[in-house]
Amino acid sequence: MALIQVVIVLIVVGVLLWLINNFVPMAGSIKSLLNAVVVIFVVVWLLKVFGLWSYITHFRVGG
Repeated sequence: MALIQVVIVLIVVGVLLWLINNFVPMAGSIKSLLNAVVVIFVVVWLLKVFGLWSYITHFRVGG
């Protein structure tokens, strides 16, 4: 995936999240949970796109 596509996806996700946060009426706790879930999914997706996911899943501590 080209870097420009990654940037476009990040911009679209950011704008959609901003629109939801500003224009969809919901409880603050639900918005916080939604934001956290979206950020986690984006970080995992970015790790997979750049090929770092396998390093993290195979990381061993102390052994």
